[in-house]
Amino acid sequence: MAGRPGDVLRREDWGGRDVVGEVFEGVELVDCDLSEITTSGARFDGCTFRGVRFNASRHTGTAFVNCRFSACVLFDAAFDGCKLTGSVFDACRLELLRVEGGDWSFVSLAGADLRKTVVVGARFREADLSKTRCGGATLRDLDLSGAAWARADLTGADLRGSDLSSLDPTSAVLEGALISIDQAVVLAEALGAEVRVD
Repeated sequence: MAGRPGDVLRREDWGGRDVVGEVFEGVELVDCDLSEITTSGARFDGCTFRGVRFNASRHTGTAFVNCRFSACVLFDAAFDGCKLTGSVFDACRLELLRVEGGDWSFVSLAGADLRKTVVVGARFREADLSKTRCGGATLRDLDLSGAAWARADLTGADLRGSDLSSLDPTSAVLEGALISIDQAVVLAEALGAEVRVD
């Protein structure tokens, strides 16, 4: 099933398939149905997904490196220990997305609707999270060093344990966000406050 560089796969139905250890490089998938597939140890390198449905798909230890997801639907998709470095999500539906562990550094999620997503224990170094809508999302224990947060809406998000050192509290909405005391100190210092404990 693995494609060759330059292959364009259109309207294929992979629903429910198991993709184990296969390698896809430079392949374009257009209007394909990947609902309920499971992947394990697979690799997608420099691939493009356009209008692809990943509904209820499960991915374990799979790499999607430098891929582009355009107008895709990832409703209830789950990524466990996956690597998505350098990938771009453009106009995708991400309702109920679940991420546990893995490396999402340099990913672009700019403008994405991440409400009701659960993301725990992953690396998001220098990720572009500008203009994201994260109301009520769980974004816990994440390495977000160097992440871009401009105009992000974090209303009511659970941010405990995450690195907020690159978050400018004047350029994001934090009303009702759940943070720890240590994170509060980081944000206060970002505002120029001198924090003392005596």
